[in-house]
Amino acid sequence: MAYEAKTRVTDVSVADFIAAVENPTRRADAETLCALFGEISGEPATMWGPSIIGFGKYHYRYASGHEGDAPRLGFSPRKAQTVLYILGGFDGQDELLARLGKAKTSVACLYVNKLADVDMDIVREMAVQSLAENRKRYPES
Repeated sequence: MAYEAKTRVTDVSVADFIAAVENPTRRADAETLCALFGEISGEPATMWGPSIIGFGKYHYRYASGHEGDAPRLGFSPRKAQTVLYILGGFDGQDELLARLGKAKTSVACLYVNKLADVDMDIVREMAVQSLAENRKRYPES
C-alpha cells in the first residue's frame, strides 16, 4: 500500500478555524501571523490538514522515494503553543535565532508561547529568508 500524506489542503475556512481557537492570545497571534505570512508570501491562507494554516505550496521528494506537498510557509495555533513552520538552513539563521526571543526550535519549526515573547521583526525576516530558501530549493513548485 502506497503512503498517503495526511497533511494536505482542505476546504475548511481559515477564518472559521482561527475564530474557533479557544485561547484569546493564541487566536490574536494567529490573526497576526495570517496577515504577516500572507503579505510575505503573496499567497492566500489555506488549511492543511486539521490544524495547519499554510501559504503557497511546494512538492518534495526524498531519496527514499517518499514524496508529497507542503506549504512554503505555515503555522499552527496549538493548545500548548504556536508552531511556525519555517524552513531551516538559510544564511544568517543562527544570528536571527539568537535575537528572536523566547522560542524553542527544531529542524523546520519554531515553537512560541505567544508572539509577545519574540521580536516580530526577526519573525518577519526569518519568514522572508525561509520563503526565499524554499523557492530556491523547490523552484518547480
